[in-house]
Amino acid sequence: MLSFDPLLASATFYLADENATIALAQQLAQIVCPAQNRIHLYLQGDLGAGKTAFTRAFLRALGVTGRIKSPSYALLESYKVSSFNLYHLDFYRFNDPEEWVEAGFRDILEEDNAVVLIEWPDKAGGLLPAPDLNLFLQYENEGRRLTITAHSIKGQTWLKTITQNN
Repeated sequence: MLSFDPLLASATFYLADENATIALAQQLAQIVCPAQNRIHLYLQGDLGAGKTAFTRAFLRALGVTGRIKSPSYALLESYKVSSFNLYHLDFYRFNDPEEWVEAGFRDILEEDNAVVLIEWPDKAGGLLPAPDLNLFLQYENEGRRLTITAHSIKGQTWLKTITQNN
């Protein structure tokens, strides 16, 4: 089930199970071209809603091999794939919005040829730049509801493509 609002540049997907989450993450990874310079994806939702599962499937589809760890304790996991870097950050443990800046993560957000995925971006207050896509996962029945909102022109293009494919 899918609903799309072109005026708000958002779409909502029902993900019945983890396999549906993985499939959508793989589709999005194929649409998002890392050669397009900086790519920022923010993931929000309750604990256990599927943010890390989505991110793992997304990273695998982009070519990450080996173990993909959650950055909950380390705050950052990074991967080099071909000519671009992938960064998976988790701000859950931050108590102050300035902590991500003090941790030195600003440089990552300004890096060219990088895909940056941030879980719990709300913990950074309003200090982060707008993402290309914001992904909000919430529980619904036995599955999850994923709302994707585009905040950039390239994000709108990706969102339009993924909605046409579903």
